[in-house]
Amino acid sequence: MIEYHALLEHILREGEKRPDRTSTGTISVFGYQFRVDLRKGFPLLTTKKVHFKSVMLELLWFISGNTNIRPLVLNGVRIWNEWPYERFTKSTDYNGESLDTFIERIKNDEAFAFKHGDLGPVYGKQWRDFNGVDQLMQLIDSLKHHPFSRRHILSAWNPAEVDQMALPPCHVLMQFYVSADRKYLSCQLYQRSADVFLGVPFNIASYALLTHMIAQVCGYEAKDFVHTFGDVHIYNDHLEQVKIQLSRKPKPLPTLKLNPAITDITAFTPADIVLEGYDPDPLIPAKVSV
Repeated sequence: MIEYHALLEHILREGEKRPDRTSTGTISVFGYQFRVDLRKGFPLLTTKKVHFKSVMLELLWFISGNTNIRPLVLNGVRIWNEWPYERFTKSTDYNGESLDTFIERIKNDEAFAFKHGDLGPVYGKQWRDFNGVDQLMQLIDSLKHHPFSRRHILSAWNPAEVDQMALPPCHVLMQFYVSADRKYLSCQLYQRSADVFLGVPFNIASYALLTHMIAQVCGYEAKDFVHTFGDVHIYNDHLEQVKIQLSRKPKPLPTLKLNPAITDITAFTPADIVLEGYDPDPLIPAKVSV
């Protein structure tokens, strides 16, 4: 994806050094946007391996409305592990357990997971129950019956509940747009905070996948994914990894295949979502800042 590489280069060229909440430090710019044509391939980075299974399972978890990490942990998805663990270390139940020990207990002890594995009212809660409103179903109904509305919005930022979340939403708002011929569906995502090396590759793939899924259940074809950023940054301890990635040449994008029989957004399972032709360069490990 040349658009992603251009973003990395822009930050390295134009970014300013800034302190941050995690004390890691970043190089950051404010305000950036790129557009990806989803008809030309699925935008999963090829200059490093991105674990598509994790992207897919996290998205299905969001759609389900779940906010407890246990279903992810049971499927080997580690995206959210650090945040409930950080909360756990501040609880009276903490006895010096390592992150690995904590995750084993989440996996094997349902009562422990119920108490310590929940992230608070994060994405899935807001998508499916924003102060009593099922935004996702409302959005799909509106896309089907009022395609040219300018109110096709889904928000994860709920000021009444944001302080209860283990991590306030980074990807905060989506808007969808149906083409004049009622053939195509496009999505624009606004992301207030973006860890470009680790987080953004997942975010691009996740919202591109969601656009394809919503397009199918509404009778459209996915067209554009527009990614708009607020504070978009590279952590200081990712700079060497970024240099490695920029030294690699992007390859042809893979192809996404969805089970065409699925017409209900909640009915998708992992077996209904297939990625073909993904041939990435090797993974580039990096530490997540919590």
